[in-house]
Amino acid sequence: MSDPRGRLATYLDQRRRMGEPGVMPAELAPGELLALLRTTAAPASGRRREAGGQGVVPASREAESAKGNAAGGSASPFPLPEAASADYRALREMALACTRCRLAEGRRHVVFSDGNPAGRLMVVGEAPGAREDATGLPFVGQAGKLLDLMLASVGLSRSDSVYICNVLKCRPPGNRNPLPDEIDACAPLLKRQIDLVSPEVLLAAGTFAARWLTETNKPLGKLRGEVYSYQGVPLVVTYHPAALLRNPGWNRLCWDDLQLLRQVMDGPS
Repeated sequence: MSDPRGRLATYLDQRRRMGEPGVMPAELAPGELLALLRTTAAPASGRRREAGGQGVVPASREAESAKGNAAGGSASPFPLPEAASADYRALREMALACTRCRLAEGRRHVVFSDGNPAGRLMVVGEAPGAREDATGLPFVGQAGKLLDLMLASVGLSRSDSVYICNVLKCRPPGNRNPLPDEIDACAPLLKRQIDLVSPEVLLAAGTFAARWLTETNKPLGKLRGEVYSYQGVPLVVTYHPAALLRNPGWNRLCWDDLQLLRQVMDGPS
């Protein structure tokens, strides 16, 4: 297998099956983690996978198609596969043209989703950052590479088994925290997104996603370690990858969350 990410996923899955420790120990320094990310999660040269894992989109096509999205129109640089439902496509078009809150005024792209709409797991993050606003995809910077590594450590991938989105679809200025009225404006889109994707399991990454999905105001540290339910869908809570990059001491806790997630997905043994 020549793909380093494929080799990593196989290796991590073997470790998991053998009951060995995870690959995100608390003592791992941020510099060491970033070096690992660069060697294991670098994107293929000049190409990205389409939403749903159906082939790849040349980088030049991304730049060409992004103009319609930036203008608030219906064009999308990452079209859904033909098999996707009309309702899902309609929801995406509605999100791309949304002006329900102030964030629409300063955005470059609406960040609707990435991954497979038919994936078993749905990851819900908080809000797009600068890189996400520039590309129109969630989790594409160093935090995104770490998320890919986290998913690979339990045998999952956004290319086939995972669907990814955020509570907010537009970037807050300066990457500030989402405001309550902004969350309320985006909530109908997210609710409908969850309904249409209909995942087997939800993973809330970060405080705002965890609080919204659990309908509580508890700190993230007190929400972790339990399995919740959102409209009948099992829900696991963990730290946002960006927070892990700033606080490597939480890596071990995150590994525990991923093990809980895997247990939920595997079902009774």
